[in-house]
Formats: sequence, structure tokens, C-alpha cells
Amino acid sequence: MAEVPTQVDERVVKLQVAAARQEESGQGIARLSRASLSAIGAMEGDVLEVTGKTVTVARAVLAYPEDEGLSVIRLDGLQRVNAEVGSGDHVSVRKAESRPAQRVVFAPAQKDMRLQGPSGALKRNFFGRPMVQGDIVATTGQQQVADIPPELRRMFNAPAFALTQIRLNVVSTTPRGIVHIDENTEVELRELFEEADTTRGDVNYDDVGGMADTIRQLREMVELPLRYPELFTRLGVAPPKGVLLHGPPGTGKTRLAQAVANESEASFFSINGPEIMGSGYGESEKALREVFEEAAKAAPAIIFIDEIDSIAPKRDQVHGEAEKRLVAQLLTLMDGLNSRAHVVVIAATNRPDAIDEALRRPGRFDREIVIGVPDENGRREILGIHTRGMPLGDQVDLKELARTTHGFVGADIAALAREAAIEAVRRIMPQLDLEARTIPAEVLESLQVIREDFVEALRRVQPSAMREVMVQVPDIGWSDIGGLDEAQQKLQEGIELPLKNPEAFRKLGIRPAKGFLLYGPPGTGKTLLAKAVAKEAEANFISIKSSDLLSKWYGESEQQIARLFARARQVAPCVIFIDEIDSLVPARGGSAMGEPQVTARVVNTILAEMDGMEELQSVVLVGATNRPTLVDPALLRPGRFDELVYVGTPDEGGRAHILGIHTAKMPLADDVSLADIAARTARFTGADLEDVVRRAGLIAIRKRGADVESVRMADFDEALDDSRATVTEEMESEYARMKGELKKRAMEVAPLGFIAPGMVEPTRPKKHGE
Repeated sequence: MAEVPTQVDERVVKLQVAAARQEESGQGIARLSRASLSAIGAMEGDVLEVTGKTVTVARAVLAYPEDEGLSVIRLDGLQRVNAEVGSGDHVSVRKAESRPAQRVVFAPAQKDMRLQGPSGALKRNFFGRPMVQGDIVATTGQQQVADIPPELRRMFNAPAFALTQIRLNVVSTTPRGIVHIDENTEVELRELFEEADTTRGDVNYDDVGGMADTIRQLREMVELPLRYPELFTRLGVAPPKGVLLHGPPGTGKTRLAQAVANESEASFFSINGPEIMGSGYGESEKALREVFEEAAKAAPAIIFIDEIDSIAPKRDQVHGEAEKRLVAQLLTLMDGLNSRAHVVVIAATNRPDAIDEALRRPGRFDREIVIGVPDENGRREILGIHTRGMPLGDQVDLKELARTTHGFVGADIAALAREAAIEAVRRIMPQLDLEARTIPAEVLESLQVIREDFVEALRRVQPSAMREVMVQVPDIGWSDIGGLDEAQQKLQEGIELPLKNPEAFRKLGIRPAKGFLLYGPPGTGKTLLAKAVAKEAEANFISIKSSDLLSKWYGESEQQIARLFARARQVAPCVIFIDEIDSLVPARGGSAMGEPQVTARVVNTILAEMDGMEELQSVVLVGATNRPTLVDPALLRPGRFDELVYVGTPDEGGRAHILGIHTAKMPLADDVSLADIAARTARFTGADLEDVVRRAGLIAIRKRGADVESVRMADFDEALDDSRATVTEEMESEYARMKGELKKRAMEVAPLGFIAPGMVEPTRPKKHGE
């Protein structure tokens, strides 16, 4: 490691290590308070020598406001690796002096990586950065680091060396000790990984985003027992033996286990479920025993079992004896783990219910940690990690991207960043000479990933949890809807407000509405309303037809509904829209359908799912029907469909607004009066008005040919003569009567389903003598 440098000042301060923010990873800075800086006679921008078990260096930057006055030093994951310390450990910090390097040799710090590239770009990236032999350093992109002095800003905004952050090992420096790269330094990049003292630079806590709470729990369960076993000895309790991580695929379970192993300085043994299965009798159990024996010898150690459901399924549900023996062997090995052996088992699965129950008890897997789909802040952190080494354009706003990637897990965000990078490469393809084996340096340096690349990538990448269901973020807003002000206001208050401001509801101690039933004549814009509220609430939108959920196979319909709600939970905030819901949930007990039991079971499943939505944060069900009296009355009570929203025909002002929307791209003659057309279209729905505009356009083409310049009032007059309102006065009065009776109906459920007055009673078999 480094030689002891010549100190400018012998004053030393002892500080506790804390993790730096994600966006500062790889920048080579250390944040500490003014008091700590003055105690060692240093200023911002000075080189600091940080001594843990080994020595590393960093540039001093002032602490975050919340750290001022605390004896804390913020170091990123690589610096913690270089000093061989973890969060919570103490380090000695003193001011140091760095000398200009004559020569610095770098090599990849990760196995299986071959690097080629101009050393000039590497030199610019690390210009002025202090380093010592044996350090692991990272190339950085153009992400802004907040709160740093202007003179340091130039250093941190150097052109990126590559499209991803690359970790390099400082193989050697001339002279030895603390050096920095200047314009006279000769930089050499070796192509292949060179075995270093440690490979702990591969993955650390800086490389997992959006799971600060999970990391805290894991550190308590894994890192503390491995690093400080005497704590548990003093308390007289056995340290935990195992932790089960479960959650949807792609959320970062494996990566998190690797980060814990690296940060706790433990040996890491990985078992991929299917790999352990051998063909011979007792082979699988032997392979499993060998891993546990090796881990015990290399303690402190972490054994990581990926896809544990494949090697430890429920024994009463598997027929093969080999699987049952393997489960029994794993149970024995976990029971046989000596509490002082300093070996912890971490297992990961996305099917926790498929694991044998005997494993899921204290003493084996002591804690189960759910790694869920990240929220907006988590997605922002993950985007920061995956774009860390990207040359980003000025218009790229990671906060905006985080807002529009609902339901994305870490793997999806990695795919998004990769697709955006490929888009950027696609743009420069014409400038590449495919005959030449190298890319000109000026082309590489001009390469940038811009906002349009991410927009294009978003079209191709969708949340992995939702690959089987079409999830969309609608492009219809409130401005595209007219004449439905009352219904719009109800949906804004009931859906948009709670999805955007859940804190306000929590503060008042009220729950947001779970469901909305939109009812009214056909063509009034019920589906459009549901799409617009999803867009304005910045939520995902799952649209499904009743027929898609009904199946001829026994139990399949209920499973489809359960899966639908489970997926909506994963991509929350989410609006589920079921059109023509009356065919899916008709009144139970009086159905004339051939299979009344099927619909009864479907109704029961939806009722159970909606009652279970208490813990469903930010999922709203919106149903649409033009026959609300056929819907099972149990769904119409508060707590299920909380709001029954009548979507009727628009008034005159609303019709004028709708006509304005449909004629926005139509060249109208000066004599066209939309107000006059609105006055003549009483009881016309939005669909009827769109039809009038379409007909007027067709008539104009028919009369004046393909070179028609505008649509005249005469064309609209002719179109109106051909059109009629689909909603009659009788229908309007029927819906007006229903409006008052629907709520009452939910309270007066008769054994065979309450029949609203004026509606046809469902037929039933006649009894003898009737």
C-alpha cells in the first residue's frame, strides 16, 4: 500500500465514517464539517489522508448542512473499500500533500473486462485527482455534484471516458506515495484485470439504489454480527443465521447480497439453485455440504443462495426423493451452523410461498426482508447509478424520468439506460468508418445521450412486472375532454388528489376512495375520463375488457382477477379500468346466464380484492357501464365503489367545447359557428359530435374534391341533417331516476338481488303451480 507521505501538518482528527450520497460515488471527495477541517488546518479542495486499516486519499469538501457540527466524514463506497472500513467505523484524517505523478498505470478492477481506449481521455478524467497505489478509482460522467467550490467543479465535470462507469485499479505510481495526475503525467492503461489484494470494489452500497431502509435492516442482521461478534456475545444472544430476501424479479436482491459481502469484508460463496442439483444419488447434498464447509473455513463468510425455491421447495408438493433429501440437508446445515462460526446465509427468491415452511422460522431464516418496486426517489437513485458514467445532454432531467417510470425495477431502469445509449450510438453510426477498427477520438468525445434518446427508449422498455399486461401512461389530459365538468371534478378529488398528495389524506386520517363506477349512456366519454385521470395523476393505466377476464376453465377467471390486482400493486400508482363491468359482476342469485356460479365466484373475488385494498397503496379501480342496475349491489357500497359518477350528455357550453376539440386540426371557413352547431345538437354525446365533424369533412371532400381548403357551414348543416342524437328523452329520464336509486339499492339487497323499479326482472325457473 502507500508509503507514508510527508505531512504538511501533524494534526489528526478521528471521525466516524458515513455513506456519501449516490450521485457523488466515484468522485474522490470526502465531506467533513468546518470544525473538523480547521482542527487539521485544512481548507476545501485540500488533499486529505484517510487512514482506516489501510490508507487512501480524497479531496476535502464541506459537509452537508445536516452534518455540520457532527464528527462525521462522508466517504463513497470505493473510498471505504480503499481504506478497508465500513459505515460506522472510525478513521484518522489529516491534511496531506500530493506530488505530480510522472507515470500512473491503471488496469480494470473487475474480472472478465478487457479495456481499450485513448489514455488522453483517461488523463482528463482523473486530472488533479489525488490517488495512491492500490486504490480503486472510477471514471465519472457529467452528473453535477452539488455544493462544491467553483475551482473544484471543473475537475468533476471532465469529459466521460466511457458510456458506463468503469472501475480501475491504480497498479503503480511513480513516484510512490500520494500523487495526482497533471499535464506532464504519462498514463498507461492495461487491457486485462490484474489480481489485486481485494475484489471488494466490484459492488458496494453505492451500486444499489432505492433501498436505504433494506440496507439498514441487512446491516443489522448481517454486517454487525460478522464485524462485531463480541456485541452478541456480550448480550448473551446468538447472532442471526439467515436472511431471506424476496420480491419481484429485477429489484436487486443478488446485487444487494454482493454489496453486503463486500462492505462487511466477508468471503462470498454463491449457490445458484439449479447448479447444485446433481444426477447421482447424494451428489446434490454433498455439493451443498462442501459449500458450507468452505464457508466455515473462510469465516467471516456469507453464503448466498439464489432462487432458493428451486432447491428447497415444499416437501409435500414435490414427488422426487432427491428434492426432499436436499431440503432436509439444508435444514440440517443451517441448524448445524455454529453461532460463533461467523457464517450468515442470505437467500433470494421471488416465490417465497414456494419454499418449505421449515426454513421460514427463527433459527434458520431469522428475518424475511421484502425488496419491493422502488418509489420515485428510489428510481431517481437507480437512474443516477446507471447514468453515472454517461455523457448526459443538458436537457436530460433524471427527476422527470423517475416520475414517468412507474413500476420500473432496477433491471428495467438498467435496460432503459442501455437502450438510450444504443440510441445515441445509432445517431453517430453514419460518421463511423466500418473498415477502420478504431473510432476517432473526436467522434467519441462528441457522443452524448440526450433527452430524446431516453424518450425513444421508454417506448421500447416496459416494466418487467407487467410484460403480460399492456400498461400504458395515457396521452389524454383534461384539456382533451369537454362538457363533463361535474364528473371531472369528482374524479380529480377522488383519484388525482390522493395519488398526488397521499400525505394530506394521512394528515386528516381519512382514506382515499378505492373505486369509481362511471355510468351513463353510450358515447358520453367514460373511457376518456378514466384515461385522463390516470394521466393527470401521473399513474399507470391498465385497461381491461370484461371478456378478457372470463374463462371457461374452473377457477381461471378468479385467478386472472387476482393476478390483475397483484400486478397493479407492483406498478402503483395505478388506475385499473374495466369497461362494461356489468357483464363481469352481474347481480348474484338471479342471473339468467348458463353458468351463474362463474359470475358469482368472480363477484366474490372482486369484492375480496377491493376489501383487501386497505394495504394497496395508490391503486384505484374504475368501472364503466351503461347498465348500472345490473351490477351486483354489494359492489355499490362505500369501501368498494365509493363514488357512483353519472356521465351524462353535455350541455350547450360543453358541446361547443367538444366541437372545438374535434375541429382543432380542421380548417374551418369564416361562416362556421360552433356555438350555432352546439345549440342545434341537444342530447348529442361526445361520440355523436365527433361523428358530425367527421361527416362534415367527408361532405366537403365529396363536394370539392381532394384539393378542398376548408369546411363550410353548409357542410355542417348537411351533416346535421344526416345525424341524430343516440340518447332519447326517455333514456335521459330513466338515467335520472336511476341516479337516486343506485345508492339506495346497495342498502336494500334482496336475497335474489334487488331489482330497480322499471327494470326487467331477471328470469328464473318457474315453480310447479306458478
